[in-house]
Amino acid sequence: MIRHPSAIGALRHDRLDAPWVIDGAMNSEIFTLYTETQLVPTLREGDVVILDNLSSHKALVAAEVLHSIGAWFLFLPRYSPDLNPIEMAFSKLNNLIRKAAART
Repeated sequence: MIRHPSAIGALRHDRLDAPWVIDGAMNSEIFTLYTETQLVPTLREGDVVILDNLSSHKALVAAEVLHSIGAWFLFLPRYSPDLNPIEMAFSKLNNLIRKAAART
């Protein structure tokens, strides 16, 4: 049973991609595992991955995996939640997941 669910995923212009739910907070090890097993299979050479400045997003292995498939990655400026639409989407999604978990 997941006690502290957190949603991870990629937001494309037309859909949510590579969704994943973890138990607890994100860290570099989990982000690298997510990148290798969930995100990379959805990417093509030349795709751009835009990340916020969460420290786990700066995992060296995850960056190497993205580079190895020819994907680019860019970091948003610090403290720019209005420039990060995935924050709003995941805030709503995490609330729904927590409510559902509380009922079970």
